[in-house]
Amino acid sequence: MNTKAHILYVEDDASLSFVTRDNLELQGYEISHCADGQTALNAIQTQDFDLCILDVMLPEVDGFTVAQEIRKKNTHVPILFLTARSLKEDRIYGLKLGGDDYITKPFSIEELILKIEIFLRRSRIVQPNNANIPIGKYAFDHTNLTLSENGHTKRLTQKEADLLLFLNKHKNQVVKRSMILEQLWGEDDYFLGRSLDVFISRLRKYLGDDKRLKIENIHGVGFCFHVIGT
Repeated sequence: MNTKAHILYVEDDASLSFVTRDNLELQGYEISHCADGQTALNAIQTQDFDLCILDVMLPEVDGFTVAQEIRKKNTHVPILFLTARSLKEDRIYGLKLGGDDYITKPFSIEELILKIEIFLRRSRIVQPNNANIPIGKYAFDHTNLTLSENGHTKRLTQKEADLLLFLNKHKNQVVKRSMILEQLWGEDDYFLGRSLDVFISRLRKYLGDDKRLKIENIHGVGFCFHVIGT
């Protein structure tokens, strides 16, 4: 683990934030804690972060608005939402806004640390063989999280890039949902499956200008990334 990783942690529950921050600092992370959304908005204007952890329900400005502002400044920093277990709609909405994952409350510190380590590791691994991969008319650079075409570059989130890389490595093959979830999310459950659907929809939109590319939903099984001509 890189001990200099700087994490923005936005949580208004004083007891929870104290315990969480203390444990993360013991793991070697630098934590900037904000107790409300407005303070977080001020922080992202003056500081750079390696990862952001945002509670959804916040005073002043909610976590979704904070995430939108983060994405305007930085399109690839991982964003983890903290959501109440009963608010399933919040999880899907947060992912559509550009979030990468979510953790439901109450959560264990071990679970949070595991997700942090996974995202930081993926965002910092240099993979020279995963640069400038041709996908239809696009050039995909997993290392730098970009998808380019005719001089236009789309910046991807880490999870979007990981999913596109996975699908491309298994192009023209049927891959099970469970396989994708276990490889990219670490486990297979219903709510993570809903998250996967959100990311699939995003990739379909990004690749939509090339009719030779199609991500087909294989009902009850998984997906097939059709790349015509390969």
